Amino acid sequence: MPEENKTSLSGLNRLLSIMESLRDKENGCPWDQEQTMQSLTRFTIEEAYEVVDAIAKGNSDDIRDELGDLLFQIVFYAHIAQEEGEFDFNDVANAISDKLVRRHPHVFSKTSASALSQEALALQWDAIKAQEKAEKRANNASGLLGDVPTGLPALMYAQKLQKKCARVGFDWPNALPVLDKVEEEVGEIRQELEAETRSKAAIEEEIGDALFAMVNLARHCNVDADTALRKASQKFANRFSAVEALALDKHQSLEELSLAELEALWCKAKTREKS
Repeated sequence: MPEENKTSLSGLNRLLSIMESLRDKENGCPWDQEQTMQSLTRFTIEEAYEVVDAIAKGNSDDIRDELGDLLFQIVFYAHIAQEEGEFDFNDVANAISDKLVRRHPHVFSKTSASALSQEALALQWDAIKAQEKAEKRANNASGLLGDVPTGLPALMYAQKLQKKCARVGFDWPNALPVLDKVEEEVGEIRQELEAETRSKAAIEEEIGDALFAMVNLARHCNVDADTALRKASQKFANRFSAVEALALDKHQSLEELSLAELEALWCKAKTREKS
């Protein structure tokens, strides 16, 4: 069925039909034909980050396009699963629909949402998720942390592990002792750096411990660690671009400037930022 004849289909049905054509064993695209769930995962991660980047930049056309790219990834996985007789796109849609209805009894049952406080809604959400996880653990006996995906970005993985443990009471009472832990871990990095013989493995381990403690501190402060780091990185990138612009105004090359001169431009860019 030629693609030009599919434009009368709904957007989603059209996309599903295109996916079927791409994977067609005789007339499909060779690249799409050879993909597997495993080979697609890196593209999925890239597409998710591109959605986040488009939202941060606030361009609605880019947001639409990047969401389409991410949706295509889901359609692709579902089609591969359908070929293998596991599930199809409708099963995926129905699974999330069932979950949303199950987790929102205040919307889809006789209970009025307005009768519940934000705190009560949060407790209800956690209780339903806990029940779901308990049932899943009973089926696969994988333990409390068994269903946390190890392939998550490191900051998100750390935060999810901490949240899981916090739900069973294994957590600091507030942010202050976590801050003490951060300072302790930073001190241990210093000890390794000042050791007579440096161990790269030991330094890596201590830096990892400090990062894990920082994620814990962010969680206790109701701050998403990934978002905080992303904003800090973007601030750095913007400020460094300003340093480049200041050097260009003076017809200077960054490579020719000393560290002290670069620091001076950095401070100037920082001052302009605040004015």
